[in-house]
Amino acid sequence: MTLPDHMKVVEIAAPGGPEVLRVAERPVPRPGPGEIVIRVAAAGVNRPDCLQRAGAYAPPPDASDLPGLECSGHVAAVGEGVTRWAEGDAVCALLPGGGYAEYALTHADHALPVPAGFSMTEAAGLCETLFTVWGNVFRRGRLDRGETLLLHGGSSGIGTTAIQLAHLRGARVLATAGSAEKCALCRELGAERAINYREEDFVAAVHEATEGRGADVILDMVGGDYVQRNLKALAEDGRLVQIAFLKGARVELNLAPLMLRRQTITGSTLRPQSVAAKAALARDLETEVWPLLAGGRMKVVVHEVLPLAQAAEAHALMESSAHMGKIILSVRDGG
Repeated sequence: MTLPDHMKVVEIAAPGGPEVLRVAERPVPRPGPGEIVIRVAAAGVNRPDCLQRAGAYAPPPDASDLPGLECSGHVAAVGEGVTRWAEGDAVCALLPGGGYAEYALTHADHALPVPAGFSMTEAAGLCETLFTVWGNVFRRGRLDRGETLLLHGGSSGIGTTAIQLAHLRGARVLATAGSAEKCALCRELGAERAINYREEDFVAAVHEATEGRGADVILDMVGGDYVQRNLKALAEDGRLVQIAFLKGARVELNLAPLMLRRQTITGSTLRPQSVAAKAALARDLETEVWPLLAGGRMKVVVHEVLPLAQAAEAHALMESSAHMGKIILSVRDGG
C-alpha cells in the first residue's frame, strides 16, 4: 500500500474547551524501526484527550500532538524489523497520540488483532481501557479470584470494562454510578451491587455488602474527598489504585488507619510508560483477555459513534458524563 502525502486530522488549535478542536490537514506519518502506520477506521475518545485539549496533559516529547490514544484499522505500512504485521492486517492499537486522524503511528508491539466477531467501531474502544484496567486492577491492585473490587465510575468506558473482566475472573464487583439507569447497566455487566452515589454513602454500602470487611481493591478516578473515604471502605491489606483525579489531586489524609490496617495506595498513568512496559501489557492481554473477547464473553459498550469532524461534540458529551460506555469517532465508512 502506498501512503498518501497528506491526511485529514482533528487538531487542538489552542488550549480550551471542545470548540478549540478543528479539522486540518497534516502530513501522513512514516514508520520508523519497530513501528507501524495504521489506516484508521475508528478512534476511541477518552478523558485524557479532553485533559490534553484543555492544556492539562501534555503529550510525551516524541508523540504526536494530535489527541487520540486508541484506534482500529488496517496496517498501511511497516517499519524496519517488524515481522508480526503485514500491510492489510486488521488491528486495534494503543497509541502515544494521533488517533484523531486518517493515519496513525504506533509501536508494532502495541497493536493487537481485531478480536473475532468485533466490528472496527467496537475494536476502536478496546485498547486504552483494557491496558489501563489490566495494568491497574490486576497488576498493581493484584485482584484475585474471590476478592472484592469496588469500582468508581462503573458506567464509564473504564468501568464497563473493569466490571466485566473482574467478574469473569472470579471476583465480586461493587460499582458506583450516578443514576438508576447507570446502576442497572453495572448490574447487567456483572456487578453484584451497584451503588447510586447520589443517594447512598458508598462506604456504608461496601461494609454492608461485605459484612464489615471492606473491599480488597478499589479502583478510583475521582480523588479529592473520595481518597479518605476509600480508605474507610478498604479491607485490611487492601489496595487503593488511583488512575485519575476528577475531584482534585491534592488531599489531606489521616494515614494512621492505613498503617493500622496495612493498606496500600498506588496508581499509574499509562501514556508516559515505556515502550517495553506497554508491550508487556499487550502480551498479557492477548493471552488473558483476547480469548474472552473472541469467545463473546466480553463486549465493548458503545454509547455513541460520531464522525471525526464532530470531535468537539464528542468531547462535550464526554465532559457532560451523560454517556455510558465508550464514545467512538468514525474516521472511515465501516469504522
